[in-house]
Amino acid sequence: MTRRLSAYYIISDLIGSAAAWFLFSLIRNRISGITDPFGSLTGSSFILSAIIVSLYWLVIYGVTGFYSVSFKRSRLAELAYTVVITTGGVFIQFFFILSKGLITDNTLYLYFLETLFILQFTITYFPRLIITSSTANKVHRGILGYNTIIIGSNGKALDIFRKIREEKIPSGNILKGFVSIGLQPECDLKKHLPWLGNLDDLPKIIAEHKVEEVILAIEGDEHEIIGEVISSLEFSNITIKAIPSLKDYLTGRVKQSAIFGTPLLEISEYKMPVWQSILKRTMDYTLALFFLLILSPFLALIGIIIKMTGKGPVIYSQERIGKNGKPFMMYKFRSMHDQAEKDIPLLSSRSDPRVTLFGRFMRKHRIDEIPNLVNVLKGEMSLVGPRPEREFFINLIVKEAPHFMRLLKVKPGITSWGQVKYGYASNVGQMIERLEYDLLYLENMSLLIDLKIMIYTILIIIRGKGV
Repeated sequence: MTRRLSAYYIISDLIGSAAAWFLFSLIRNRISGITDPFGSLTGSSFILSAIIVSLYWLVIYGVTGFYSVSFKRSRLAELAYTVVITTGGVFIQFFFILSKGLITDNTLYLYFLETLFILQFTITYFPRLIITSSTANKVHRGILGYNTIIIGSNGKALDIFRKIREEKIPSGNILKGFVSIGLQPECDLKKHLPWLGNLDDLPKIIAEHKVEEVILAIEGDEHEIIGEVISSLEFSNITIKAIPSLKDYLTGRVKQSAIFGTPLLEISEYKMPVWQSILKRTMDYTLALFFLLILSPFLALIGIIIKMTGKGPVIYSQERIGKNGKPFMMYKFRSMHDQAEKDIPLLSSRSDPRVTLFGRFMRKHRIDEIPNLVNVLKGEMSLVGPRPEREFFINLIVKEAPHFMRLLKVKPGITSWGQVKYGYASNVGQMIERLEYDLLYLENMSLLIDLKIMIYTILIIIRGKGV
C-alpha cells in the first residue's frame, strides 16, 4: 500500500509541476506582450521544457525524502516541508530561467519569482493534502494501519493493549498478537490477543505476520533481556517502541505528535535528516575520489617503501563486517610482517612485534588506512562511522555487550567518535569501552558531528598520535 501511496504522490507532483509551468509561461507571455500567448505553449520545445521541469521537481522531492511515505505522515509537517523545499527549488529554477533569457524585463523579476512560487506551491500542495488527508482518515477509521505485535505478557502488556484499543482516534496499530518472554503463558492478555510464540520465534513471527512495529512491554524483572530483544530486531527494518518510564518523560525522550495516540518511546533508528544523508553520501564519494587523486604520488611512494622494507603485498585486505551484518574486504597498507596472523585472529597493541618499523610510522599517522578510501568509493564504508570489526571479535563482544549489534545499523567509517576519543583497542574489554562513544555517535549523527570528528582526526594524523 505504501508503494501505491508513493505512486499517487509522484503522479500528482508530475501533473502539478507541469501545470504550474504551463500557467507561469502563459502569464509570462501575456505580460511580455506576446500576441498569441498560447501559440508558443503548444510546440514541441515547450512540451519538452514542461517534461524537464516536471522531472526536475520529481528529483528535488525525491532526494529530500518526500516519497519515502508511511501512514504516519503529519499534514502539518508536510505543509512545512512543501514550503521549505518549494522555496529552495523555485530559486534554483528561477536562476535557470534567467540564464536562458526567458525574462527580459528587469523590473518584474520579483513578481515572476513570487508567481512561480505561488503556482508551484499551490498546485502541488493541495493535491498532496487531499491524498494525505484521505490516508489519515482511513488510518483513523481502522481501514489502514501497520501490523503490530506486543512483546510481553503481563500487566504492562495488558495495559498497553487496552490503551491502544481505547484510543479515541486510532493511530494505526493493527495488533496481530503478543510474544512472551518465555514459554506459553497463562495470562489475561490471551483473552484479547492471540499468543504468537516466544522470543525464539520472533524472526519467524515478524516475517509471517509482516510486522512493521514492535512494542516492548517488559516487566521490571525482565529488563536484562531488553538488549537481547533489540539486537535481534536490529536488521528487521521495523519500528521498535517501548513503554516510557517517568525518567523518560523527565529527560524529554518521549516524542509525541498525535494528540490522541498512546504515548510510547521510540527506540532511535539512527537516521540523519534525508538531506543530510544525501549530502553525507555525496561528501563521502567526492572527498574519497579527491584524496585518492591528489595523494596518488604520495601513495605510490608509500607502496615502494613498503615493498623495499619487507616481503609481502603492499595492500593488505581483510574481511570486516559492514552495514546490516554484510561482510566486505577492507583494504589497508600492510603494516605488519608478511603472514603475521596465520592462525587465530589477534588484536594489535602499541608494542606489537608483528608491526614493521615503517608500519609503526604509518599507524602513528594513520597512513595505513588511506586505502579505506577505495571502500568508501565502493559504498562499503563512509568517511565517518563506527570502525568495522572482524566477525571473530564481534562474536566475543556480543557475549558481553549484545547492544554492539546496533553499530551495524550504519555504514562503518574510516574514522569514528570512538577512534578519536578512545583510540585503538588492544583487547575485547577496551573494545567494549570504546563502544560507548560509538553508540553516542549513533544517537547524535549529523553533518556537524562528522565535520568535528574529521577535524580531530586530521589533528591526530598531523601530531602522529594514531597509536
